[in-house]
Amino acid sequence: MRLRNKVALISGGARGMGAVEATMFAQEGARVVFGDILDEMGQQVEANIRKSGGRATYVHLDVTQEEDWQGAVNIAMSEYGRLDILVNNAGIVPKYGRSIGVEDITDDEWKQVMDINAKGAFLGTKYAIPIMRASGGGSIVNISSGAGIVPSPETPASYAASKGATRLFTKSTAIQYAHEKIRCNSVHPGLVSTPMLQGAGAANPDRVSRVPLGRIGTPEEIAYGVLYLASDESSFVTGTELIIDGGRTAQ
Repeated sequence: MRLRNKVALISGGARGMGAVEATMFAQEGARVVFGDILDEMGQQVEANIRKSGGRATYVHLDVTQEEDWQGAVNIAMSEYGRLDILVNNAGIVPKYGRSIGVEDITDDEWKQVMDINAKGAFLGTKYAIPIMRASGGGSIVNISSGAGIVPSPETPASYAASKGATRLFTKSTAIQYAHEKIRCNSVHPGLVSTPMLQGAGAANPDRVSRVPLGRIGTPEEIAYGVLYLASDESSFVTGTELIIDGGRTAQ
């Protein structure tokens, strides 16, 4: 098992990529604390993991709220005694087809996207680092996006900016805490079949046609990349970005 004896904290774990990550991590031997604001769905994921023999604890976690992060970290410590892995997975995509032009984005829309996507990763990292330090090190994986490197013309500027911020925040964290054996890397998915993508209306045929591999990805394909960065297999990897997008950003 690739995560045997590790304790992981995952945000946005009630559905989509986060739920797959939580399930996969538990299958690989991790004890998993995962959070979301979708409590009923999160509790069902917890039940499914436990039914399969895994160890998991669901917590209510609004990633924009410091007290929720403090509570999630405290639960990891009280339940499992340490924290080795943080996956800042929670995020939102504004609906495609509206507020795409910069002049059309409202202040509230900008703030919501930046708060969840960028501030959420900051707060999770801030509260995880002291616990990882006490555990002797750890791995932080921030879910950014291909749009954080090369946005598509249709990508809302607020989303691209939030994911670009996450990308550079990752690098800053990596170089600041490498001496404490705390690694930090980012994952940059392309189009992936998740409820968030479907709700944003982004998986239209025109956008899929721009992917060299000719299809959208699966949550499992992203989760395997996250698993690699979370595990000791990537012990000499920090401050880097893993792009999993079917070749879109290579064009």
